[in-house]
Amino acid sequence: MKCENNVQKIRIARLISKSELARIAGVVPATIDRVERGEECRMETKRKILLALGFSLSDKEKIFMD
Repeated sequence: MKCENNVQKIRIARLISKSELARIAGVVPATIDRVERGEECRMETKRKILLALGFSLSDKEKIFMD
């Protein structure tokens, strides 16, 4: 099952590299890679990415469409 999201689009618009987003979110760069490809990820990972991109948890549907 694919996990549709706007992580890559938002990351690029904010001029943040995958490794920088990974560092801010506290995950490994491979995790950002998997999320951007639409692979499933845990709710905790989504939460970390949301916060690292400067969104609040209530903005979840702006990034993750599942």
